Amino acid sequence: MLQLGTQVQYVKGVGPRIAEMLAVKGIATVEDLLYYLPFRYEDRNNPRTIAELRPGEMACVIAEVRTSMLMRTRRMPIFEMTAGHGRAALKCLWFHGAYLEGRFQPGQMVALYGKVEANAHGRGGLQMIQPQFEILGEAEPGEEPGEYHSLEIGRIVPIYEATGKLTSRWFRRIIYRALQDLAPEIPEALPDAVLGHMSLIGRRESFLAAHFPDPGESFADLQAQRTPAHLRLIFEELFFLELGLELKRRKARGRPGIAFVIGDRIRSAIKRILPFHPTAAQKRVLREIVDDMRHPSPMRRLLQGDVGSGKTIVAFEAAIIAIENGFQVALMAPTEILATQHYLSARRILESAGYRIVLLTGSVEAAQKREIHRHIAQGNAQLVIGTHALLQEKVEFADIGLVIVDEQHRFGVMQRMKLMRKNTGVEPDVLVMTATPIPRTLALTLYGDLDVSVIDELPPGRTPIVTRRVPDERSTEVWEFLRKIVAAGNQAYVVYPVIEESETDTELKAAIKMYDELRKKILSGLRIGLLHGRMAADDKDAVMRRFQKRELDVLVSTTVIEVGVDVPNASLMVIEHAERFGLSQLHQLRGRIGRGSAKSYCILMTGKKITPEADQRLDTMVQTSDGFVVAERDLELRGPGEFFGTRQAGMPDLRVANIIRDRKILEAAKREAVFVLQGPNEQISQEEQTRALRHLQSHWNRRYGLVEVG
Repeated sequence: MLQLGTQVQYVKGVGPRIAEMLAVKGIATVEDLLYYLPFRYEDRNNPRTIAELRPGEMACVIAEVRTSMLMRTRRMPIFEMTAGHGRAALKCLWFHGAYLEGRFQPGQMVALYGKVEANAHGRGGLQMIQPQFEILGEAEPGEEPGEYHSLEIGRIVPIYEATGKLTSRWFRRIIYRALQDLAPEIPEALPDAVLGHMSLIGRRESFLAAHFPDPGESFADLQAQRTPAHLRLIFEELFFLELGLELKRRKARGRPGIAFVIGDRIRSAIKRILPFHPTAAQKRVLREIVDDMRHPSPMRRLLQGDVGSGKTIVAFEAAIIAIENGFQVALMAPTEILATQHYLSARRILESAGYRIVLLTGSVEAAQKREIHRHIAQGNAQLVIGTHALLQEKVEFADIGLVIVDEQHRFGVMQRMKLMRKNTGVEPDVLVMTATPIPRTLALTLYGDLDVSVIDELPPGRTPIVTRRVPDERSTEVWEFLRKIVAAGNQAYVVYPVIEESETDTELKAAIKMYDELRKKILSGLRIGLLHGRMAADDKDAVMRRFQKRELDVLVSTTVIEVGVDVPNASLMVIEHAERFGLSQLHQLRGRIGRGSAKSYCILMTGKKITPEADQRLDTMVQTSDGFVVAERDLELRGPGEFFGTRQAGMPDLRVANIIRDRKILEAAKREAVFVLQGPNEQISQEEQTRALRHLQSHWNRRYGLVEVG
């Protein structure tokens, strides 16, 4: 009998060679194999006839092979197969289809799945282009013909993602064998009370029903992964993820940290540096940070806030608490331009109060760098602002008490840990900041061991930004509008997706060329500057200073202005080829305006070719300025891995759950994980709690090893 922990090579029909192929998919044990769920299902209970098909629909049909042939055209070989049902016929075409020659024989029964189209040559009839197919009743080596016929027809059939030579049909048969040979009793990982709270079915029953559903199962629920079997497996995966994160959070709270003292002297110091009256949200968030910093265990807090919400001033307030307690503070930013912006802001706000601030980036000259290293090591530098340069071994702090990480998702997990461990004594507090609004469900997973604070209101005086889509043909109107904005005493950004023209994409406008064209022709007479990522740091800084001092009317730029640039007088942003930018990126760019009292406008200029996805992104930008709504939409369009860059951000490698689709289950899993760790009690026995923790321990590194503290 097979157990869940049995190596997959011992499943009948696998063996060592195929086990190596399965390892690429992360399948090492029988349990891994059973978690390899179908990505869709085909209803072959009552197969459709060809006569019932309609153009435009996705359909599964079972028919008989009539003819097949390979046609060699000038451009590519095209394989054509005609399947029939009585008098009705369906033509199937596969481009570059030479590999199918000899694959189909007249009289074979074949299941076809694809989009139904009207015959392209207008002769009537229907066709499918590149359909997925399965020859029914075909035996694998070593099988009796028809041995698995019952898995292919007269039922709801699971369809698996193929890998290499391992087809969907191969997975269906191997998983069927594994389930047949699986021990009748398999260990239950979830405590009985949790099963009861969530009304979950048993584990073995879930595996069987997810792979080979009963004929009466809702087909819509199967496709949406909302059957009782799917819900059980999704919950289990998210439960153990949240259980691990909660344990890590508790472990972090148990480590020795710094109990900062906060008295009247420090409160006065904080009030002295405030350039404006803080919002209620800023006060609430600072109170949460202060409570953490008073506690003797290390703070681990995520500070979220939309662009322009005033996160930086809150971070500086936290820095003053650490400095006034005799500790150093490190602030790490992902780019030189953002680190420099923080440095200039810190000097403006903090230096007059007597705090000593240094900037350390890769472009600092060697002699100056050695001098900065000395000041940091001796404790003379109280606030150290920098990029990845802060992580170098040569950088030694005298006594670091607070680490602030800005735009956290741009740093790898190990980089953050390295900075946190620069201290030789107790662990410093950590404040993670992001202007990329993170939906609660993603924050629960990505930063599951951080406490979350949200600044959910903008400072007073901020004006709503009017966002409009404009096709490139109406560019003359846009440039006339820009002139009016400048004539009224305000400034504008013009953003391009690339620095220089590409030989392969001649339609895409580039910043350098358009800078010349705008300066000499389109916007002649206006004072125009250029900013892009290839410029030297000093040159970038000089251009930004000129723009901030109103010595420039228009700043032509690439996305280097995406974060950290603050020019209150800029009230217009024109983004050319807006269809080429991501949704979060567009929102970040838009956040550079609307920082003063003048009404602000963001104009999204679009080229000729706009994909359906780009169309959705642009519509979202026009419909809302709420960063959290934008982030939710961006997640739906791109998925969590691409939203942050899976491994960079520490996203766990989930097998059956999807944190966008399964957000409600994720929150329930977090609640139940906390409940289990509060035991043992009258609902959770010591044995059940221990069993759950052992299951977590045996799966954590392999399944969730990426999830690390912020």
